Amino acid sequence: MHHSTLALPQEPADGIAGWAADLVDAMGAPGAGLAVALENLFPPLPSEVILPLTGFAAGQGVLSIASALFWTTLGSVAGAVALYWIGMLFGRERMHALWARLPLVKVSDLERTEAWFARHGTKAVFLGRMVPIFRSLISVPAGVERMPMPVFVMLTTLGSLIWNSALVMAGYWLGDQWDVVETYVGFLSKAVLVLVVVAVAAYLAVRLKGRGTARHRRV
Repeated sequence: MHHSTLALPQEPADGIAGWAADLVDAMGAPGAGLAVALENLFPPLPSEVILPLTGFAAGQGVLSIASALFWTTLGSVAGAVALYWIGMLFGRERMHALWARLPLVKVSDLERTEAWFARHGTKAVFLGRMVPIFRSLISVPAGVERMPMPVFVMLTTLGSLIWNSALVMAGYWLGDQWDVVETYVGFLSKAVLVLVVVAVAAYLAVRLKGRGTARHRRV
């Protein structure tokens, strides 16, 4: 059986694109799945590079679109399940013990977070698959809160399939311009990160101000 070699437009010898291209060249679609599984476990690895590159590879005949979507989604689920197990093994008791040692937070904050996850956890796991960085992180509280594994796997599969399909097909259609996807999704990632940093900073500012007021009243 003839195996096409993936030739990138600028032939990057290093970097994430070069590493992912080597994996796809060596292993085909399972290589793309492995890259995506690692991306789930190590969020700094960007799926906005790996997935469009996989679509580009499909356009070059290195692998089929069906196998690309199957293996990248399988990789997403495998990485998410690994993080789920980490959260489950860590457990609520350890989470509460760790939380109690952290400055500026109260046990009631964690309890509110748990209550929010109990109400909205299914939406968070499903939609979180389509939000850069959070698609990795959301698996840990799902494990800590012991979301039923079949539900977790189903939501992760559906959310990952939508996200992976969008980026793989974008790379397939764009061909040599597949790296344009990274620019736009990278912008989304940075916007999400900025919003999170601002939210955390605002939370800490309110909490510090509250502590300062309480201390002033005691004096």
